[in-house]
Amino acid sequence: MSVVELGRFMDDLADASGKAILPFFRAQFGLDDKARGGAPFDPVTEADRAAEVVLRAMIGQTFPSHGILGEEFGAERTDAECVWVLDPIDGTRAFIGGLPTWGTLIGLTRNGVPVRGMMHQPYLAERFTGDGRSAKLRAPAGERTLRSRRCGELGQAILATTDPRLFAAGDEAERFRALEGQVRMSRYGADCYAYCMLAAGQIDLVVEAGLKPYDIVALIPIVEGAGGRVTSWDGGPAAGGGCVIAAGDPRLHEAALKVLNP
Repeated sequence: MSVVELGRFMDDLADASGKAILPFFRAQFGLDDKARGGAPFDPVTEADRAAEVVLRAMIGQTFPSHGILGEEFGAERTDAECVWVLDPIDGTRAFIGGLPTWGTLIGLTRNGVPVRGMMHQPYLAERFTGDGRSAKLRAPAGERTLRSRRCGELGQAILATTDPRLFAAGDEAERFRALEGQVRMSRYGADCYAYCMLAAGQIDLVVEAGLKPYDIVALIPIVEGAGGRVTSWDGGPAAGGGCVIAAGDPRLHEAALKVLNP
């Protein structure tokens, strides 16, 4: 499949998953808690499951040899050369609250490396896409190339994280607080949307912990395609999840890593 055809297929995935999700947004729907053993609330909705079923069926029909890793229904053939990594609704808490800062994450890895990514926000009709070399936004106002903001100093940076309470008590939380104490401003609760705003030049840093591959794989080609960097807190690859930092400016990334690794 050519690059153009792959892009069209990802658009088809976005169209189909959006149709499955939108009837549930700002409506009454079933809600379950996946958390076990006293872990923090981890919601999943009928919309999450309905969208992932659609995505898996389309990928299986078009690329039967490809693997799939999804949040709701697990892993299939993840030893394949190409693996799709899916989060039907990243930001389920925002979705439940009727806030449009959630999105569908559709990522593709080749030999374990993220090579294509899309964040689709169907309610706002926005699609952020990237391939690690370039990134763009398609929205009702038109299409534009994404470029992250040049910001080399922590004191000038805007930082985002989903929820500071998600950092593990002790060293992890202390290192985050040390970094947050040096930036100009912090914002909470944007989930995947924060990474896309970083790619768009609105935010400078995104710092998270406890991520799974499906939370980050699709976002890496978008951020890096816009000129940013995404790694683990120790500077290694971020595709496996865990503690992740994204920066719009490589200089800022280096400065932040020094604070996170005193």
